[in-house]
Amino acid sequence: MIINKNMPNKHFFTPLAFALLTAGFFASCGDPKKDEVKEDLVETPDTVKTSVLNVGGELFSVPSPIQTALLIQKSGIPYDKATLNASNKVNTFSTDYGRSLNLGIYGADLGYVSLYNQTQDALGYLAAVKQLADKLGISAAFDATTMERIQKNVTNKDSMMVLVGIAYRQSDAFLKNNQRTDVSSLVLTGGWIESMHFSVTAYKTKPTNDVKFRIAEQKLALTSLIKILGNNTNKDVVDLTAQFTDLAKVYDGISFKYSFVAPTTDTIKKVTTINSTTEVSITDEQIIKISEKIKEIRNKIVNTTQS
Repeated sequence: MIINKNMPNKHFFTPLAFALLTAGFFASCGDPKKDEVKEDLVETPDTVKTSVLNVGGELFSVPSPIQTALLIQKSGIPYDKATLNASNKVNTFSTDYGRSLNLGIYGADLGYVSLYNQTQDALGYLAAVKQLADKLGISAAFDATTMERIQKNVTNKDSMMVLVGIAYRQSDAFLKNNQRTDVSSLVLTGGWIESMHFSVTAYKTKPTNDVKFRIAEQKLALTSLIKILGNNTNKDVVDLTAQFTDLAKVYDGISFKYSFVAPTTDTIKKVTTINSTTEVSITDEQIIKISEKIKEIRNKIVNTTQS
């Protein structure tokens, strides 16, 4: 049994936002030495602290793959390029279904390599993200002002997190206004799959309680994704939803017990500590089954080449 504090999602951004943001940045950058002046951005709740997504008019809570990458990095697990989907496979995705899912995967991969400061690898994923976004017709989600701010703050991690939050709102509005919910839901799904892939791979390398809890708590996100995908009648999406439903059956055996403890606030430091806890019951056998199913689903997505 694992006991974990219920901490707020401080740095939340979706693979859709990260992918589209970086695609726009890549397209807007000419001379990398231009506009080196950085601006200080203020972190606000509506830019990086939300964990609720609006898809098709319904609200869903799906954790960010970047948060998972941060957890893995903090666990002391070294950078492993082999974990990622090779960026040079980008030309093999010839349908909007495959492009959307893999845009989510590449967005998560780009966040992973950026957190580990792998600049050369990041360039490859930037190019892949831009190419997929262009082919899906969604790279126009950002205006010139946002792109200029991104360019000036590309080396400032904290400011970039704020900008990603801004980009999410813009990309969400763009896809909603252009009736592209099908694309946004698949990008979201691809990012979640890659996040799970990060988790199960990390747990195999270094089994920690934090990573174990992260795997277990995805039970709620999985339920949300199944509902989101259930609105799409495309045959490929129907098949993917069936695979997720099989995965959900493994999660049925995982239980949670929430214990509320009043939060404490340090008025001098202006810091509130969340004291409530969640107990999770998950076995190694369940993690093995989840890992196998995630591998099966992901392999099918990254090898989606049919036209």
